[in-house]
Order: sequence, then C-alpha cells, then structure tokens
Amino acid sequence: MESRWRKAKMSLGLNLCVYVPRTLDDDGSPSTGSSTAALVSPAASSAATSANTTPTAEQAAAGKVLMPTTPTPTSAGLRLSKSGSKSFKKTCAICLTIMKPGQGHALFTAECSHTFHFHCIAANVKHGSNNCPVCRTEWKELPFRGPLPAEFPQGSARINPVNGHQNGGHMTLLRPLPRARSSGRLHHVTSLLPDTDRSIFNDDEPLELCEATEDPQQGCLRTVEIKTYPEFTEIPESTSERNFTILIHLKAPLAQNLQKPGSPECVNGPNTGRAPIDLITVLDVSGSMAGTKLALLKRAMGFVIQNLGSSDRLSVIAFSSSARRLFPLRRMTESGRQQSLLAVNSLTSNGGTNIAEGLRKGSKVIEERQAKNPVCNIILLSDGQDTYTVSPTAGVHKAAVEYCALLPCTKNGSQQVPVHVFGFGADHDAVSLHSISQTSGGTFSFIETEATIQDAFAQCIGGLLSVVAQDLHVKVESLHPDVHFGSIRSGSYSSRITDDKRNGSIDVGDLYAEEERDFLMSVNVPQGYGETTLLNVSCVYKDPLMKDTINMSDVKVKISRPAFVSVQSVSIQVDRQKNRLHAAEVMAAARFSAERGDLTHAVSLLEDCRRMIMASASGQSGDRLCQSLDAELKEMQERMANRQRYEASGRAYVLSGLSSHSWQRATARGDSTDSESLIQAYQTSSMVDMLLRSQTLSRSSAPRQTPQMRHAKSFPARPQPR
Repeated sequence: MESRWRKAKMSLGLNLCVYVPRTLDDDGSPSTGSSTAALVSPAASSAATSANTTPTAEQAAAGKVLMPTTPTPTSAGLRLSKSGSKSFKKTCAICLTIMKPGQGHALFTAECSHTFHFHCIAANVKHGSNNCPVCRTEWKELPFRGPLPAEFPQGSARINPVNGHQNGGHMTLLRPLPRARSSGRLHHVTSLLPDTDRSIFNDDEPLELCEATEDPQQGCLRTVEIKTYPEFTEIPESTSERNFTILIHLKAPLAQNLQKPGSPECVNGPNTGRAPIDLITVLDVSGSMAGTKLALLKRAMGFVIQNLGSSDRLSVIAFSSSARRLFPLRRMTESGRQQSLLAVNSLTSNGGTNIAEGLRKGSKVIEERQAKNPVCNIILLSDGQDTYTVSPTAGVHKAAVEYCALLPCTKNGSQQVPVHVFGFGADHDAVSLHSISQTSGGTFSFIETEATIQDAFAQCIGGLLSVVAQDLHVKVESLHPDVHFGSIRSGSYSSRITDDKRNGSIDVGDLYAEEERDFLMSVNVPQGYGETTLLNVSCVYKDPLMKDTINMSDVKVKISRPAFVSVQSVSIQVDRQKNRLHAAEVMAAARFSAERGDLTHAVSLLEDCRRMIMASASGQSGDRLCQSLDAELKEMQERMANRQRYEASGRAYVLSGLSSHSWQRATARGDSTDSESLIQAYQTSSMVDMLLRSQTLSRSSAPRQTPQMRHAKSFPARPQPR
C-alpha cells in the first residue's frame, strides 16, 4: 500500500491522473470499500475545493485524500483519463471555438461542470457576471486572470488551488465573502454585480465634484441668435395679405471647447468648456450581427469611448433575445475607458432581436440613476426586425404606440430623452426604428454598409458633445391689433397658436453648437401706411454648463408700406425654407404611394418636386440647400426603381431623409455613390471635426484605402453660411 501511495504522490507531482485506493480520513471514519478507486487529478483537486472537500496540508503530506465514489456535479466535468477525455473536445460557450488541452489556452471548469477557455470566462467575470453562461448557476468561486493586486477588494478572499499556474499564466480564484450592509454609497466594485442580482439601476458612478466657475468663458462665447425674414420687405400701403410668410431663424452659439481634433483638452479633463453627457448605448448583438458587423460595431464603440471626457458617463446595454446591462453609468476616466473597452470587446452575437427589451433597460438606467449630467441621450442600433414585442403585421401607428410606453423621460415627465436610432443593413425594421426616434425627439440614421458605422456614430456624438442650449422655447406675439396668425410650419417640433390667433410658441429643445433652426409663420397683413410692425419674437433657454436661464431680447418684424412697389423680390431665405418643407412633404407622400405598391406614382411625385425646386428663386440662385434637395430626391427616385430595391434600401433612405429635414439635424443616409447627395446642410463644425477624426483613424488603421473611405471624403467641411 505504501508503494502505491508513493506512486500516486509522484504522479500528482507530474500532473498525471492515476487510480488511488480509498483510505481512512483523519477522524477515523471507515471507507466503504477498499477495492473502489477514485480518479484524482490537479483539476479534480481544484473541484474538490469547490465541494468543500479541500484536503488539509497534513492530509496531503500523508497521502490521505478521501475522494467520493460517485462523482459530484463539481468533479464530473473535471475527470481525466491517461489518454485524455473526449469531453474536452467541445465548444467554448463564449467564443464558440473548439477547446482542446495542449492548444496554448488554459481551460477552466466551473463547479457546475461546464468548461470554458480561461481567458474567455475571466473576461466575463471581470465585467460583472458570476453566473455560468450555460446553466446560469451562481458560482461561489470566480476566475480572474493575472496576479491579484496587493490589496484585494473588500469582501474577497484568495484561494490557492492545486495547479494554480498553467502555461506560465496566473490563475486565481476569488471567493466572495458576505458583505456588511452599509448605508453609504456603493463603490465602483459593486458595479461588477450582474443585473440578475439588481432590480434597481441606482448604482451609477457619482459625478465629478467641480466648483462652480464664475468665468463666462467657460460657457458659450455668445447667446442664441434670432433673425427674422419677411417674405417681402415692402407691400403697397393699399394692399392686404392673408398668407404672408415670415421666417424665424435661430442660430446656436459657438461652444468654447471647439478645439482642433485630437487635442487632449477636447476629450479629457473636467473643464472642457462644454456640458458633460450621460450616454446610454443600446446595441443589437443578435445572431445576424455575427462576424464583420459585430467587429465593426465594437470598433465604433471603441471610438465613442475614446472620445468621451472624464466628466461624461457611459452605460452599455446589449440585447438579442433578451437584454443585459454590461455596466452601469460609468465616468470615462482612464480606468473607466479601459474597463468599458474590455466589456464591449467581450460581446458575442447570438439569439433573436428584442428591441423593446433593450430599450426598456436603457430607459431604466436613465430613470433610476442617482446623479444626472446636464445632457442625456440614448443611441440605439439594430439590424433586424423586433419579433418579440411588435407583431410583423402591426401597422405604423400600433408600432409607435408599442414603443412609446418604453421611451425614457425625466422624473417629472416634462422632458423627453432623445433616442438616436441607427438602422443597420438591409433587414432592419426602418418603420419601427423611425417611430422610436420620432416619438422621443431623436434622429433616425440609415447605415447601409458595414464600413460606415463608425462614421455615423462619430457624426452623432460630435453633436451630442456640443450641446449649448437646452429647453429652448420660442415665443411669438402679435404687435398689431389686426395681425393674426394663420399657421406655424415647424416640422417635427411642437408648436401652438392661442385661440385668439395673437400668440404662438415653438418648443425647440436642445441645440448643438452652431446649429440652425428655421420656422415659417403665416400671418395676415392689413392695409397700412409708412411702416407696419407685425410681430415680436423672443426665446428663453437654459445654458447646460452654467445652469442659468437666459432670456433673449425681443426681435420685432416690420415691413415698409410705400404707395407703390415697382418690383417685389422674394426673400431667398424664405424661399429656400419653403422648398425644404415642400420637399419633406413630397417625400412623405412618395413613401405613402410606395407602401401601397404604386412606385410609378411615387417616382413621379419626386420628379415634379425636383423641377419645382430648381425653378424657384433660391434654386435659380444656386442655393446649396436646393442643390442638396435635388440630389437627394434623385437618389430616392433611383431607390424606388423596383419593389426589391425599395424594400432593401429605399424605405430606410426616405425615412432618414424625413428625420433629417423634420428635425433640421444631420443624419446618416445610406451609402450613395452620388457625392452631391451627401451635402449635409445641417452638419455643424463639431460634427465635421468628429467625422474627420473617425475617417483619419480608419485610414491610419487600415492596410489600404477602401472604396468606402474614399467615398467618405465627399463630405463637405462646413455648411455654406447664409
């Protein structure tokens, strides 16, 4: 017997598996059969640790190790034979590649008997999951890769398993110990808890404490600019007009933080001269995102993470058949960025598409956060149809109602949180995604090709990181007893006219730096002499950085009333905005015809609109907005050439155009080869700077220039000034 134990101990030291006879334990309990053998290996010894059968130092030295005759669930998956078990020739449930011993990757078998690549499961645990990805069993011993720091997190104890070092790497197990209850705020370590253990998302990282500054240069360089343009500057004194058009033009100020792309002050440091943001990204990781799509999505998210500042916070929701939060709202400090990048890189694709569940969790993060940055937005990306919540046969109105209940808002319900939606590829549900963005006040972008996803994200966050005005409201008041308002054409912005037709208002919401908004107002003009004062325009908004409410001084609209007017020239500014609104109305009408199957009529409507725009005063003057509208309408005609192309890209292209023109905000529009269609009249300097940064990064990381990158050069540097 002594000889057999000597062989057993020698084999254990050589990492071999042998049959070991039963013996007595320390307290003298008899064995149930001396002829029964148990299989022992270094891995099985580690499993014994999980089963609370860890041998003592004295037992190990004496060679007295009692192993169970019937394998427990812990040890079942760790049993080896001399020649190697076929059980290892299975797939890692995380990376979906074959696991084989001796292939250069350490393997980890959990107490529930499921085996994974050690580096795969270590990344999972590091980002908040202490449950088995296969059976969802909650583990008591968790794998972490690399040597632990000198000071372990409170509530964790180190366990040194047998064969703790494999292939020159370090394998350490952390066994969580019971935590003492604390009334104080949780530290960032608690963010590693999985969402299955947390019913309330109030674990967001606290905001950076900064003293309020009195320096006006920390805010905007100037205030929102208001201009008005009457359709005609002169009307004969004896003439009255029933539908006289007045343009109300707003332009946001230049933000203080507009610096050169790549400068560290632009993205780092607490005092960048802009309002910090809480950003929640809701990402589709269903099975259809496998391969290149998911890889490019990770790269795009890496770009977003690297361009957020230390005062900005980010949370990522991944959804497929269900949804999970990768991590709570976390400040993008150096460590925060590194942890976020690791979490995003651990994403895998599988399952169906449950957009509603992803949106629900994203809204939950916003509504239950304890601290709040001044700016808050959601970015939602999906490449498929939601088959879990909205029926495929449901109409547009029903789909909008389904998602409306899931959209986030502030606790007092007075302010919606915009959801900027990206439809990816040819199979996404453009109608439902557009309804989400439209209802929430966000934009809908169409990403047609995989290579442009990072540029689309870059353009979006370039705007989100430059908000200079919030809750902006425009007020209009009649200054003449006989001047009454007819209508306000404000696109998707909410507007109201009082019953007496003498007061009106427009809810504009947030403005990015240098963004412009144009609204057309119809009034009646009575007869008059000399000069007629028609109305007064003012606005009020909040500076998100200084947190001050700013009231802009009134701007009065006046027209001259000579006895005779030889030549009446229409205002180019008014005419171009009429063309924009008319084009948006025609796009909607053409889409309605296309959905009914009458593509010929849809194409005809678009052609008539093109001719009207180019024959107008602004079109004849070479206005760039009119040129852009003409090219965009032409592109829509081509995408409505047949039913197949309309279903694949035409519908999404039209909806992204409608979103852009109704909100007067830049969106991604497919991947047209016509450079003229890429003229973005709504791009701002901050958007262009971020877009150029993305394209430069893509070119520097690519081995050679791709057609998509050459195509991206066609974006203009700046919109043409008025």
